[in-house]
This record gives sequence, structure tokens and C-alpha cells, in this order.
Amino acid sequence: MAALFPHKSLVVNNKDKDELELERELTRTLENKVMLLYFGSGECPRCQEFAPILKEFFVKLTDEFYMERASQLVLIYVSLDNTEEKQEKFLKKMPKRWLFLPFQDEFKKELALRFSVTHPPVVVVLKPNGEVIAHNAVEEIKQQGTDCFKNWQEAADLVDRSFLLSQDSEDVTLRSITDPLRRFNKGGDQGELLIAGGF
Repeated sequence: MAALFPHKSLVVNNKDKDELELERELTRTLENKVMLLYFGSGECPRCQEFAPILKEFFVKLTDEFYMERASQLVLIYVSLDNTEEKQEKFLKKMPKRWLFLPFQDEFKKELALRFSVTHPPVVVVLKPNGEVIAHNAVEEIKQQGTDCFKNWQEAADLVDRSFLLSQDSEDVTLRSITDPLRRFNKGGDQGELLIAGGF
């Protein structure tokens, strides 16, 4: 998925505005996840109506308050705002785990052309390899809520690591929070996947 953003930096929507610049860092953040590209604007009335729905949708799938394990989902805001101030004002109301392209990055226009975005809001749903699952999932999200994620997950053929974690923790006393990572790492690829996924 990092191939979709070659030599680009994505910014984390937190107060420090951490940038994910290195290809390795981007790959760790995006791999084995369904990616949502949200094309929107804080000024657009239809976007204003949809943004709270998308926010709730994302939070319910990624916040541990709602779920035992965060879903394999990443969202990138592709701003169609007129000014950086408007973009920042919009993002202040949105989840801290959202990512976004820097305002001045011209790649936003290229993405809008690539996915034929004309009337926002538009949510493009992509597999980890960049293939399109849905060209615009706005109505799907409105009507089905978090249930539509299960369909995307199946379409994306994500590697489900939950069974590995539960299998690993049965009848075992963990010495530290990173213990399962160390033990999986001895197995090679599985450990790297686990660490890359942020577990």
C-alpha cells in the first residue's frame, strides 16, 4: 500500500503532527489493512453532514473502548479544503488516528483524478495491495454502519492475527507486554507481521 504514496509523507492527526516519512514506517502503518481515502472538505455541506458519521464509524472500529482489538483499518484524509486553516479546523474535530497528506502536497490532485472524485464526500476503499474494493462507500457506511467493514475485510483477504494471539496466550504467563512478540519473532515472518501491525 505504501506504493500508492511513493516518496510521500503522511501526517498523523495528533497535536504533534507526527510525519510518517520513511517507506518502512509507512509500510508498517498501512500493510495488511483496509485503507479508506476520504476526499472531503470542512466547508462542503454534504461533507459536514457525513463527517460525524464517518468519525463514529472509524472510532467504533478502531477504539478499544468499543472493541477488544482494533480493526485492520486506516483512514487517510485527502483534503479538498481551500486553505490550510480550514483543513486544520476540520481535522481538530476528527480522530487522532486519522492520517492526512500535507496541505501543500499536489499529490492530492493526482489522487482525486485517479479515483475520479468530482462531488465530495467520497470514500474510496482499497485492499492492502491498492486494488479498489469500493469506488465510493459513503452510502454503504451511512446505511450499514460498521457491518460493511466485514465485507471489505473478506474482499481484502486480510491476514487475521487474532487467532495467533489467543493461541499464543493460552496457559502462558507473560513476563512482559512484549513477550508474545519475542516468542513470535523466533518463528520469523509471523513475528515480523505482528510487530508491523502494531501488536
